[in-house]
Amino acid sequence: MQCDYFDAAVCRSCTLMGVDYDAQLAGKVAHAERLLAPWTDAAEAQVQWLPPVASRPEAFRNKAKMVVGGTADAPTLGILDAARRGVDLRGCGVLSEGLRAALPPIAAFITRAQLTPYDIPARRGELKNVLLTESPDGRLMLRFVLRSSESLSRIRKHLPGLLAELPQLAVVTANLLPEHKAVLEGELEVPLTADETLAMRLDDVTLHLRPGSFFQTNTEIAAGLYRQAREWLDELASASVWDLYCGVGGFALHVAAPGRRVRGIEVSAPAIESARMSATEAGVDATFEVGDATAITGIDAPDAVIVNPPRRGLGAELCATLETSSVGTVVYSSCNTESLARDLAAMPSLRPRRIRVFDMFPQTDHYEVMVLLQRSAD
Repeated sequence: MQCDYFDAAVCRSCTLMGVDYDAQLAGKVAHAERLLAPWTDAAEAQVQWLPPVASRPEAFRNKAKMVVGGTADAPTLGILDAARRGVDLRGCGVLSEGLRAALPPIAAFITRAQLTPYDIPARRGELKNVLLTESPDGRLMLRFVLRSSESLSRIRKHLPGLLAELPQLAVVTANLLPEHKAVLEGELEVPLTADETLAMRLDDVTLHLRPGSFFQTNTEIAAGLYRQAREWLDELASASVWDLYCGVGGFALHVAAPGRRVRGIEVSAPAIESARMSATEAGVDATFEVGDATAITGIDAPDAVIVNPPRRGLGAELCATLETSSVGTVVYSSCNTESLARDLAAMPSLRPRRIRVFDMFPQTDHYEVMVLLQRSAD
């Protein structure tokens, strides 16, 4: 993939830009193989490496997280340079075509509504970030991250024009972030449209995404992860499954099947509300509850557990809980093979049987790896 922004050195976020895609994918597999070698190279190891799942090398991102710079009359949507000036990246090639097409009308809306970009050094202005998410069917969720509610009346006044220009806009909100700190969004969300969830339809499952809820950046690869987990658990005929760090229920709802009991646990109450809505619509046997998966101290012996933790991994406490439980199967989806390796070392009785790399983030060193772990008899 060729990128004018990268070539001009105005954005270097995609660290592998310009590297042949096949070489990128091979490098990620080699990295995973190196870090997981202690579990795969031993004489007694019974591990199958499945072929990696490739992504489209461009136009794969379903999210645009754009810092707003410049002025209300000439806003930039992209990143900030070293001097905290706005760098416009509306033509970024890793964004989906739908996201790229929506950014110019959104920039024009910023001008019409006179939303003054936030000046970080001066600590002045209102509009900090524009967050845009696209569903598989092309619908959009738009979030304006604001310093205060001062501009809400102007946003509401001009919003009908934006909705007419971008009829694919399904959800629009204002997120309030009054603090001067390096975070993407605040805690208070103000809905500006009747719909408050974005329907994400993947295969035969519809997930409801609320503002602020986590969803994988690459929709096609996320669907591949869900399919793989379902395939493994169906093959093992797992009758009861727990999904820890379940988010909006992606894994749990995909593995739900007649005769299988599924339970999801997630610390985010809005995400659990979305998962329950999806389960009710689908009519599946899946229950969801708010809770800290990391702090679970006992597991009442489901057949299988799915874990999809943040980059820091499971941590010592949850690893110890899983290690001492009677759970026979763990499906571990990891975005950080280094923390995955630490967790595997803390769960010696749960041994890798199958491993597969999923290229969630082309043009970067990052990737997802899924491991099927099964309890050793010895």
